[in-house]
Amino acid sequence: MTYKNFLQIDDDSDDCELFMEALNAVSASHYTSINDPVEAYHKLIKQEVKPDVIFLDLNMPIMSGLELLSEIKKQDILQQIPVIIFSTSRLEDLIKEAKLLGAHDYISKPNNFNDLKKILSQYAYQVNHV
Repeated sequence: MTYKNFLQIDDDSDDCELFMEALNAVSASHYTSINDPVEAYHKLIKQEVKPDVIFLDLNMPIMSGLELLSEIKKQDILQQIPVIIFSTSRLEDLIKEAKLLGAHDYISKPNNFNDLKKILSQYAYQVNHV
């Protein structure tokens, strides 16, 4: 499945910038990032952002990614949006818990830009160049 409207929720603005650059390199998809999980939740509820897919970090202050995932999946207007956990953590317990809470997928953040582009090209809407 490919998506046109990406929302990344991650408190690390450098990670968001790298994600955006990689997505722009492989796709014409629209990208939004929100660094505060509580703000992201409120914008989702109010439908100020309407993503086709959410890339969600786990390790964030105030509200963890798992807490936010749980809240998203409780809301009728949000629960159909696929949430892909995008984290540096590779702990099996976290991966299992994320899947139990309704995560669509779990991706470990890659260490280099080309690997990130490969990952995102699997999810991003592609434009055919003539």
